[in-house]
Parts: sequence; structure tokens; C-alpha cells
Amino acid sequence: MCGIVGYVGSRQAAPILLEGLARLEYRGYDSAGVALQNEAGVETRKLAGRVPGLVDLLARDPVRGTCGIAHTRWATHGAPTDVNAHPHIDCDRKIALVHNGIVENADVLRTRLERAGHRSGTGTEVLAHLIEEAEGTTLEDRVIAALAPVEGTYGLAVTWASEPGKIVVARRGSPVLLGVGDGEHFVASDASAVLGHTRSVVYLKDGDIAVVTAEGYRVLDRDACEQERAVDDIEWDLEALALGEYPHFMLKEICEQAETVRNTLRGRLLPGEGFARLNGLNLSPGQCMRIRRILIVACGTSWHSGLVGRHALEELAGIPVDVEYASEYRYRRQLRIPGTLTIAISQSGETADTLEALRAARAAGSTIAGIVNVVGSTIAREADGGIYLHAGPEIGVASTKAFTSQVVALLLLGLYLARQRGQMAVDEGRRLVAEFERLPELVARALELEPQVKEVAAAYAGVGNALYLGRGVNYPVALEGALKLKEISYIHAEGYPAAEMKHGPIALIDENMPVVCIAPQDPVYAKVVSNMQEVRARGGRIIAITSEGNGDLRHIVEHQLRVPACDPLFSPVLTVIPLQLLAYHIAVQRGCDVDRPRNLAKSVTVE
Repeated sequence: MCGIVGYVGSRQAAPILLEGLARLEYRGYDSAGVALQNEAGVETRKLAGRVPGLVDLLARDPVRGTCGIAHTRWATHGAPTDVNAHPHIDCDRKIALVHNGIVENADVLRTRLERAGHRSGTGTEVLAHLIEEAEGTTLEDRVIAALAPVEGTYGLAVTWASEPGKIVVARRGSPVLLGVGDGEHFVASDASAVLGHTRSVVYLKDGDIAVVTAEGYRVLDRDACEQERAVDDIEWDLEALALGEYPHFMLKEICEQAETVRNTLRGRLLPGEGFARLNGLNLSPGQCMRIRRILIVACGTSWHSGLVGRHALEELAGIPVDVEYASEYRYRRQLRIPGTLTIAISQSGETADTLEALRAARAAGSTIAGIVNVVGSTIAREADGGIYLHAGPEIGVASTKAFTSQVVALLLLGLYLARQRGQMAVDEGRRLVAEFERLPELVARALELEPQVKEVAAAYAGVGNALYLGRGVNYPVALEGALKLKEISYIHAEGYPAAEMKHGPIALIDENMPVVCIAPQDPVYAKVVSNMQEVRARGGRIIAITSEGNGDLRHIVEHQLRVPACDPLFSPVLTVIPLQLLAYHIAVQRGCDVDRPRNLAKSVTVE
């Protein structure tokens, strides 16, 4: 959730830290702060509010130093105030610490520390005082000792006035990486914060303690034994992190979807064979044949893509699929069912609940596959294999391009398993490959609806509620459309299977209720039109997302938006696009901060 960044080298640290925080602000923007080592010891500057406010503060009250740490916060425990902003310091103002995570036994530790004369509010303050109290001649010794009684998760960076030019980093459950430079090194929650300075990164594993100086770094385990960690290269560049001609990252990422779908497909289609190439799954033909059940675990938008995947995998490969909220699955009894393949879906690859669900499924004997966007992420490393989306960095808090790439990846998996298991003839495989090949161009055409969508948005920017209806493979799209609207416009919206409307939600429909109906060219089209007639009879204002070639619906709807026709299983990739645009333009017209919606953060790395 929170973003941390650190620098040690020969340059002034403050500008580098602020640049890194600006790139991490999508992880949290309740408060921000920095701590730098200098001749005064450790100096901090922090405030409640966003990174630009910290920039102004440092312009008025600068601080110098070539070694420092910084933080942008998404509040978990403790209100977003100046006092609760990171970095936190010890009683002697010699130790400064930034932290991403939750100390679950903070109350117990706080009571123990108060007996020794310390005063602390948040769990992170507890960590600073634990390090102060710990025994050890070096900072790393103190950090290892201090973390021994801590329960919960952390990605943290610490600096100590008594050891200039050193940052100690620790990880358990929250992501931290090291950036490797020439005579300088970096610390960050993710690669975007260091990309302007290095492409070489070291992804720390749970339990790692890293000692970072200008000259180099060492990685230790909890027994202070040195560990080897690989140096990886970042594949994307700074241009991917820039807004370019767009006013918001969300709109940029919506408009990138023709290219990101193409990137997800690149090198994975075998037209002549009617097959998909998914070597990263690390599943042999024999293992594919032995799959008896697929379990998908995910949260939020990724859960919605998993629901689409259930339709694709059951329809194409004939394998029963369960889709679980990762946060619920991990706390239930996991049944040991032979032949289970668990698929963990997460854009960041760091979603805490999904990661713990993955581990619970593994403990129950399941093979694990990951569908993630971030190379080197924890889910990618812990899974037995998987599919990278190659969608590029997604900065907007409301996920858009990751959803369509996840759906495409699951469709590819459906084709792959169907052909591996002999469930699909070569000719049908070739037909589906041809559908995949058309998809980027169809997405580009769907994006041409934006001017129409913007006009529709103007008519509904003032509403307080909205209902989204879909059936079959497009019911998850109704859920996703409703989620996008409430995430960024703060309009209460709900998605339902269209036929379930009669079992309660129909009571909400009147002339003030917009109802978005997803009715593409598919086997349940006539059923959804019948549901629209029921809405119309009660005065509801209908926005229809339909396909080119379907009948004219203007006699029963106020607005219709036509996406290109395609194979029904592929339709969610197209029908979701006008819903993304609708949420975006309504939010803009309501004056909402589209890229930084209130109370949300991009990567949910705490429970």
C-alpha cells in the first residue's frame, strides 16, 4: 500500500527521494516525509497530504544529505496526520524508519516499551523504539533483534546517525527491492521509483535483511548469514511512466489497450496448429491431462477477470472452475483435492490476500500458476509457473488495461488446455487463433466510442446510484463496470446478473435510476433484451452496451453504444471498454481526482 524509497551515494538525496515518491504516490497519498543523514544526525521533514506538499515544505525548509529514506502513506492504523506521517524516529532522534505493512501485535509491544519509558502511537513508531532498545553494535544487528518478536508484515528501511552512509532494509510480506547503481544504491517498494537511475534491481525475498551503502549491498537472513540474490533488469522505460498527451493515467491506460492486448498475445499464437504457446506455465502435457479442477483466487478487478476466465476455461477445456475471493479462501478449510491447479491473479503480483491464498492452496497440495503483470513480483516467484501480461506499468489506481490483459491471458489458457487435453479440434483451434489475431484491432475500434460515451456521461454525472446488468460471460463485466464507477466517481453502483434483477433490485428502479445493460451478440441476447423491457416498464433510464449487427434498441433504451461483433467468449474484452470510459468521464465531470481516488491505493499489500 505505502511507498518507500531510499538512496545512498554521493549526490544530494532529497531530489532523488522526492522523484521516487512522486512515482510511488499511486501506492498511497495520505501523507509523505523524508529523513536524511547529515552533520546534525538524522533530520526529518513530513506532513499530512500529498507529495507536492512535501516538495513545497522542503523548498521552504530544505535538508541536505547524501543518505536518506522517504515514504508516502496509505493509512492503515492511525489517522493521516503530521504526527502519524513517516519517517518515525526514536527517543534520541538518531534512528529514522519508514514502513509498509501492519504490526499485528503492536499493542503488546507498545505496553512493553512504555514500561521502559517510550511513547509510541502507530505500529511503525513501535518498530523505531524496538530498534532503539535492541542490542547490537551495528544497525543490521539491531534490526534483526528488534524484528524477532514482531508479528505481521513489513517492508521497511532504517537509517541510524551512528552509522552514516548506511540503510538497512527488511522484508516480510510487503515488497522491497534494491536498485544497483555505480557508486550509489537505491531502495524502493517497486521499480518505478528507481528507473530514472538504474535498470538493475534485486528483488528481496521474505525474511531478507539488506545492508545498503554507496559501495554495495549485502543480503542476510534472520540469522545474519549472507544470501545470494539475483540481479534482474527492468524491461520497460521511463516513457511508460509519463502521461504524455493525456490528462490522467487512467485515460492513458484505457487508450493503450489495443497495444497491451497485442503485447499479451505477442509470441503466444500458433495459427497453423490452432494452438497457444504458454511455455512459462511449466506444465507438461501429462500434467495438463491430470488437471481435474481449477481454482482461481483473486481480489477486486482481478476477481472479475477470474469470473470471465471460469466461463472460458469450462467452455473451452471442459474443466470445472471455482473462483474465490482470496481474502475469504485463505481463512476457510482448504480441501486437498487431487489434480487441482490454482491460478492466482494479481496485477502487481504482491496482493497480500492473494499471496496468502496461493500459499494456503500450495499447502493443500495444489499446483500453482500466477497471472501477473509485474516481473519479479512475489507471486511470480512463488508460483510453479504462470503467464506474464506484458501490459506495462499501470499507474492509475482504478485498473483498466490489466483487466483486459488478464481476460486475454485466461482465454489463451483455455485454448492451450483445450488443445493439450484433446478437447478441441485443430480447425476450431485455428478459428479461435484467428479471433485472437483480430482482437487488438477490435479493441481499437471500441475505443473510438469515446466521444459518444463522453456525451452519455454528461447526462448521468449527477446521479447518486446506478445499476449494471449482464448475463453469462458478461455478468462479470457488469460487476467490473459498477466497480469502476464507484471507485473513481463515488457514485453507489451495483452489478447483478440480469435475471436476478427480479429478485430484489427491481424495487430500486425508477425514473432517476440509470441501468447499464450489457447485451452483445451472444446466446442470451434475447433474454437480456427482455430484462431491458422490464426496466423500461418501470421508468428506468437504460444505457445499452451492444454489438454491431444486433437489432436497433433505441425504442427501449435512452442510449446505445455498439462495440464490434466477435466470438461471445471474447466479448468482455470489448464490452468493458465503454464502461471504463463512462466511469472515467463521469468522474471527471464530477471533479473527482481520477488517478488518486479517496481512500484507495493501487497495490493492496496489507490485509
